[in-house]
Amino acid sequence: MSSSAAKHPRSTRRKTSFEVDTAKVEAAKGILGTTTLTETVDAALSEVAKLEQRRRLAELLFAPDTLQLDDPDVMAGAWR
Repeated sequence: MSSSAAKHPRSTRRKTSFEVDTAKVEAAKGILGTTTLTETVDAALSEVAKLEQRRRLAELLFAPDTLQLDDPDVMAGAWR
């Protein structure tokens, strides 16, 4: 998914047909708290997009020199 698509997801819907593993759908329904196949697939796709955003954030947080938490000048005003 491109970064622009992640920031501005389209609100369009498209009717389609595909085969799914019903056991996986039932498991996902339980996890996501959904009731219909459409709702479950939509929620699962949203979770995948959110997962990627969290992965990128974690990558950024652990990148060297990103937060500079060990810099006394940066941290001097952190708790004021």
